[in-house]
Amino acid sequence: MNPTKTRYQVDIHKIVIFGAGKIGRSFIGQLFGCGGYKVLFIDIDPELITLLNRRGKYRVVIKGEKEEDIIVRDVEAISVLDKDKVVDAVSTAGITAVSVGKNALEKVIPVIAEAILQRYSKDPDKPLDIILAENMRSAADFVKGQLNKNLPSDFPLETYVGLIETSIGKMVPIMPLAELEKDPLVVFAEPYNTLILDEKGFKSPVPQIKGLAPKSNIKAWVDRKAFIHNLGHATAAYYGYSLYPEAVYMYEVLDHSKVSGFTRDVMLQSADILRIAYPDDFTVSDLEDHIDDLIFRFRNKALQDTIFRVGQDLTRKLSADDRFMGAIHLAMQYKMPYERILKAMSFGLCFNAKDETGNSYPPDIIFLTSIEKNFELTLIEVLGFDPVLDLPVIEKLKELY
Repeated sequence: MNPTKTRYQVDIHKIVIFGAGKIGRSFIGQLFGCGGYKVLFIDIDPELITLLNRRGKYRVVIKGEKEEDIIVRDVEAISVLDKDKVVDAVSTAGITAVSVGKNALEKVIPVIAEAILQRYSKDPDKPLDIILAENMRSAADFVKGQLNKNLPSDFPLETYVGLIETSIGKMVPIMPLAELEKDPLVVFAEPYNTLILDEKGFKSPVPQIKGLAPKSNIKAWVDRKAFIHNLGHATAAYYGYSLYPEAVYMYEVLDHSKVSGFTRDVMLQSADILRIAYPDDFTVSDLEDHIDDLIFRFRNKALQDTIFRVGQDLTRKLSADDRFMGAIHLAMQYKMPYERILKAMSFGLCFNAKDETGNSYPPDIIFLTSIEKNFELTLIEVLGFDPVLDLPVIEKLKELY
């Protein structure tokens, strides 16, 4: 490719965020907005877009020992369907972020690729960094593969686009319907506000924003999030629900020592695996302190985080590459024990908590019906288990189930 450099205005203090959802607004938007950046959201929800543009700001309510309101200002929004505006916005952004979920990610990458091409044609010396604020492992590899499908074969993707993986540790509850009726833009969040991200992913200098925590080995930190935080949170929800099916909130079940003790033991077993897998990144005391801090955060009464929110979406959370099986596969690789993790996972196979309207998550009903009818086939065809390599796990789960 032979780009021609022309006058072109990139606003280094503008962040474009795909996804004006809970993490987009309460975490990425809050960090950069409070750090002096103009925040431009790209979303599909017309009501949300209209309100953000009308007000130019939104409120984040921090739920902790004391409640705090944060107002994020200088905010705009564009519909993802307005392709020309989206391309122009991304091509002139100082930095971009995506927080839309894996399925939607595939749909927005073509327009991001178009914006990258436009930016490169105008200024080949200003690479674009993209923060991947997604709760998924190997996000950079996934996005790179999708971009390659949408960019010319000779495009200098490696040098012009920074794909920055993150470890999203902030907990954001489902907003109560009564609160949304009062203010559709408000979002509740816990006080934790540290964004762990891949230092090596940046093509431009890391923004000097309070709350950013660059790490040199992001894989270790993504796995710590998945196999300690996500795993522990789901364990408490699944085991807590099995013992106290009438409970609504996470703090209710974690106030029982049986639930908090079992959850901690499961997290400690996973921590042992991580310490062996990443000896240069974690120590025993580091991981134990992290676990104790997480359990304290899980028990945040003010957050009103529900068992339903934490446990729902079983086909993702119990899948072969997510929190439980991901940790088990890592344990297998290093010949480490994983029986506590497997036991915790087994409680998820019977999880059927209800939301505030008394309804189950619809795909979970389909999954639970399927597993009752044909246990092994569901694990293989729906959750993606390997019928040969995962056979010992399948047999043990069936026994526990």
